[in-house]
Amino acid sequence: MNLQQEFGNIDIYLFDQLLRNRIPPGMTIFDAGCGGGRNLVYFLRNGYEVYAIDQHPQSIPNLPPANFRAEAIESTTLPEAIADIAIASAVLHFARSDDHFQAMLTAIWKRLKPKGLLFARLASSIGIETQIQKLNGRRHLLPDGSERYLVDEQYLLDLTHSLNGTLEDPIKTTVVQNQRAMTTWVLKSQ
Repeated sequence: MNLQQEFGNIDIYLFDQLLRNRIPPGMTIFDAGCGGGRNLVYFLRNGYEVYAIDQHPQSIPNLPPANFRAEAIESTTLPEAIADIAIASAVLHFARSDDHFQAMLTAIWKRLKPKGLLFARLASSIGIETQIQKLNGRRHLLPDGSERYLVDEQYLLDLTHSLNGTLEDPIKTTVVQNQRAMTTWVLKSQ
């Protein structure tokens, strides 16, 4: 089996969490906004218990319906404290407003067990502050032409504090050729 078959198109920063043994076998995974399941290939193949939601039914992987649901993150019907790891990869920046972002984040956070890990990858203004155009609140027009809800370092630090979480890694941002910035935010629940 080659690496592509073993890991699928897993986010490289999520793969880093695997390499650092932060997601050992036996843990329960919750993927909020799973899309086609690109981050779930390895976990499903290796016996992790996996729960996932996506608001677009055509995106849900072909798995047991009890674990995969077509629903919005902010109104998920999954039980609270179900997961050791919550993944929110490239989904939180689709928030329509501060209230919507907070609702999504709160719903994800509530699905974590005590000492659970949140892995979030989302668009930010970090490193491209002078190249974005503010639209409304934290919604911005990016140089690549897309509209996104953008976070910054201080906002993520404030959110970490308000969630009573702790950063597991420093906040990391990749600027993609001055077109957009993607930030990795990894924190642990109490």
